[in-house]
Amino acid sequence: MTYVAEHTARLTVASGDVTLAARQSGDPDAPTIVLLHGFPDTQALWSLIVARLSDRFHVVTYDIRGAGASTAPTSQADYTLDHLAYDARAVFDAIAPEKRVHLVGHDWGAIQGWEFLYHEQTADRIASFTSMCGASLDHTGLLLRRRLTHPTPAGLLGTADQLARSWYMLLSRLPAGAAATAWRQLAAPAWATALSYLEGVDTNGGFPAPTLPDDGARLVALYRENALQRVLRPRRRPPVQTPVLIVRPTGDPFLAQRTLADAERHAPNLTRRTIAGGHWVPRTQPELLARWIGEHADAVERGETPRQARRKPPSAKRPLHGRLALVTGAASGIGRETARRFAAAGAEVVLVDVDLAGARSLQRELTASSAVAHAQRADVSDPAAWDELGEAIAARHGTIDVLVNNAGIAVAGPFLATTTEDWERLLGVNLWGVIHGCRVFGAQMVARGEGGHIVNIASAAAFQPSKALAAYSTSKAAVAMLSQSLRAEFAGYDIGVSAICPGIVATNILNAATFAGRDPDQQEQARRRLTALYRLRNYGPEQVADEVLRAVLQNRAIVPVTPEAKAVYALSRISPGALRTLAKLDPVPG
Repeated sequence: MTYVAEHTARLTVASGDVTLAARQSGDPDAPTIVLLHGFPDTQALWSLIVARLSDRFHVVTYDIRGAGASTAPTSQADYTLDHLAYDARAVFDAIAPEKRVHLVGHDWGAIQGWEFLYHEQTADRIASFTSMCGASLDHTGLLLRRRLTHPTPAGLLGTADQLARSWYMLLSRLPAGAAATAWRQLAAPAWATALSYLEGVDTNGGFPAPTLPDDGARLVALYRENALQRVLRPRRRPPVQTPVLIVRPTGDPFLAQRTLADAERHAPNLTRRTIAGGHWVPRTQPELLARWIGEHADAVERGETPRQARRKPPSAKRPLHGRLALVTGAASGIGRETARRFAAAGAEVVLVDVDLAGARSLQRELTASSAVAHAQRADVSDPAAWDELGEAIAARHGTIDVLVNNAGIAVAGPFLATTTEDWERLLGVNLWGVIHGCRVFGAQMVARGEGGHIVNIASAAAFQPSKALAAYSTSKAAVAMLSQSLRAEFAGYDIGVSAICPGIVATNILNAATFAGRDPDQQEQARRRLTALYRLRNYGPEQVADEVLRAVLQNRAIVPVTPEAKAVYALSRISPGALRTLAKLDPVPG
């Protein structure tokens, strides 16, 4: 039988003096996922997630006490985390007797989940935990205590950030009647409109629930009975070994990133993912969240440790230990030296080049020195080749952590002498090759949610116009601007983007350069002269590779490398007129 989300069974679960309204979807014999909602939501929060998980899992949701169709206790004192743990155990026993469940919590559901990892009623029933938009109150209190007893600027800033985001907590300290009235008369009527306007939440289809005014008025007691007590008097407990996944939205207005900075202290088997969105990502990003929740549960069911937890920590000598890097144009020049630097820093390296023999030669060299390297042929100007490369790397090695778009060619000569074919070939490699690399592997990094870094090799020509390098300068200026734009877009996913701008560097790029408007003999003569000049400059690709590694480790944005590149970059900012004068000179020997 195939189970779908629409085939949902409703049931009630007794827990002390309250009755909990629950729903279950999917095959009861499949692994069970229990989804916990927060304030002021109900289980309706999860409907889009349930629809995407119930074909493979037994998915359970329930309204916590005082919310939705569940009944409320007679006393506000009965909203403690202890009472909620007894409720959770009652649900577990009713819908998954003698089974361990995969717990997922959002907002106060996440706060509950962290408590349940320790609580005697629930700890032995949880196979894994996924936390989003919430943190353990005890962990938060311990972190606050450390920051105040051993203050640092970063720690104090993090504390101030979280306090500013917790402004709404003041409402819970109002007299009970006043807090309930403020919620019913001021907040509840505007709630759906605010979610739609501020975060783009679709408020149709039963969310928020029609019980919202009463739900919020009652659930203020969650804050009153738990928050300050736990934060001000946190309990020290041993780390839990349960696999934990933390999903951090980039735009959560209520939970600061630094509040979860030391979660590994308390849950060493931890994986982190970053997702674009605000606090209500279960409604705005259900597809991605459902996939991550399912992958986490599947890995635990198979007995696997999450990939991030398997990684050994990097060291000062091997800062890329356990990372997977891909370098294009790796058979020679800057690409070859960058791959060597990455391998020495501990990375596993994928060497990509149209010259497969050259890539394999470097692979043999690196493996002989105990590095892990793989050679792959690809034409970076071919979008289909990039798609095939992305699929192959993901299948064989997983998602890469660092991408270096290095492959490039040169075309020089007057604009009117540069043919359409010259432009297409140049832009195909120098620009479209970078675009396709960022498209394919940037998408994989975003989907994985563990950050990463993209390095695009531009040029000092990106800042310096030249009458003889119109095509080449255009391609590199586009790469530099693309890099800065992607840096802004990908920052929310913890993916850095750097543009490296070498100047005059002795590489093999001139061996295949095209000099438009010259016959073959004249082109060969120009290549020899420029190669000799570059060698006299005595600036090799090794020094550029050093800057590439530093850019990755320090997340640098624009990196001019040689002294002349730094001078040109400075002039582009303070005296562009001087660069326009220099543009009239001919850098290519006659």
